[in-house]
Amino acid sequence: MDEIADRAADVAFDEPELLAKGYRAYRRYRVTLTGEDGATIEQERDVLDGGKVIAVLPVDVERDEIVLIRQFRLPAHLGNGKGDLVEIVAGRVEQGETLAASARRECREEIGLAPSALVELFSYFTTPGLTDETVTVFLAAIDAAQVPAHTRLGDEYIRTLRVPIDAALTALQTNTIHNGPAIMALQWLALNRARLAELLRR
Repeated sequence: MDEIADRAADVAFDEPELLAKGYRAYRRYRVTLTGEDGATIEQERDVLDGGKVIAVLPVDVERDEIVLIRQFRLPAHLGNGKGDLVEIVAGRVEQGETLAASARRECREEIGLAPSALVELFSYFTTPGLTDETVTVFLAAIDAAQVPAHTRLGDEYIRTLRVPIDAALTALQTNTIHNGPAIMALQWLALNRARLAELLRR
């Protein structure tokens, strides 16, 4: 039985064609993929440049709370009319910045304070059929009492939500949150809640 893990592919492609460039570049690739039997398959694929993203689940272990944020997302509004999303801290990794440094910066910007401890949990592709965007999720120790009610970053207005862990997990169970990083982080929390203090002491 093969190992259940992603692996490198036997693939070749030429310089991609730039189709459009706005907030992110959109490129077309012509790909030659070689299968295990040696046969080749020609593919044409369009890819949106996404890059590296971090997401952070801020936890106050002493108060048994997490901090979520709420902000407007136009694509969500267009998709189902509910664009005022509940999310976790997240943002793009800047050039030359480590993932952990990005996580700390985004916490300062979005919830008004830096974590006292930070643990990398897991990474995933958001939509691997469309974009190379990779999200790395962190767990962060914070003092929820120090979190302001809202923050403002450029054209973003962010409201913070101090939430009991039980209430957050109920929202997950009842499908009232639709932000991918938040859902995955809360699923991780549901499985690992008993380990929070141990993980954040490292």
